[in-house]
Amino acid sequence: MTVDLFIPCFIDQIYPETAFNTIKLLRKAGLEVNYNPEQTCCGQPAFNSGYWDETRTLAQKFMRDFPNHRPIISPSASCTGFIKNYYPDLFKNEQAGFTDYERLSRNLFELTDYLVNHLHFTDFGAEFPHKVCYHDACTALREYGIREEPRLLLSKVKGLELVEMENTETCCGFGGTFSAKFTAISTAMTEQKVENALKTGAEYIISTESSCIMNIEAYILKNKLPIKPIHIADILASGWEE
Repeated sequence: MTVDLFIPCFIDQIYPETAFNTIKLLRKAGLEVNYNPEQTCCGQPAFNSGYWDETRTLAQKFMRDFPNHRPIISPSASCTGFIKNYYPDLFKNEQAGFTDYERLSRNLFELTDYLVNHLHFTDFGAEFPHKVCYHDACTALREYGIREEPRLLLSKVKGLELVEMENTETCCGFGGTFSAKFTAISTAMTEQKVENALKTGAEYIISTESSCIMNIEAYILKNKLPIKPIHIADILASGWEE
């Protein structure tokens, strides 16, 4: 079966290796992967900043970039959750656009959701001999609705010890433009998140969201702390070759 791959902006620009590892995982699961190099932003930053007309233009392009009736897989619940939950606000009075949204929404899946709940493929033979904790990103948990799926996948990784930190479901402080508009509050939230992770003795903070990883990583690097953030796709792709 062929699936389409949607790579969000943060991964494309900052963590491209996560994109390649996502392809590696999907191929290991027996899928053919199609990537449209013309794809761009889904429109979430513009939408959150109140630029709905600009968002609508990006959304229309996004739907043209994914015209097929086949699964679209993305290593981000933030972007997929945004498309599923907020595109209707852009097209509710435009029947043609709404019809395209309905097709897209039916076919769009976050990576761990698709692997666990649709492919039922949970063991990649990955090895990662480290103590880790998991960060439940706000959008992944509250907008897309994943919680157990990443943990199930991590439980299959050889050598990995998963420990839960305090307030794992609390925001890391990024929140898109929130971190730029309310820097002091955002930084305090990030500090709390990282301190909770450090208390567990974990070597890594894992998330499904590259935006959270970017935010947490900036704080860790600035303060020279002994812990690293990493995307779950990079964990699942470790310890084996295609």
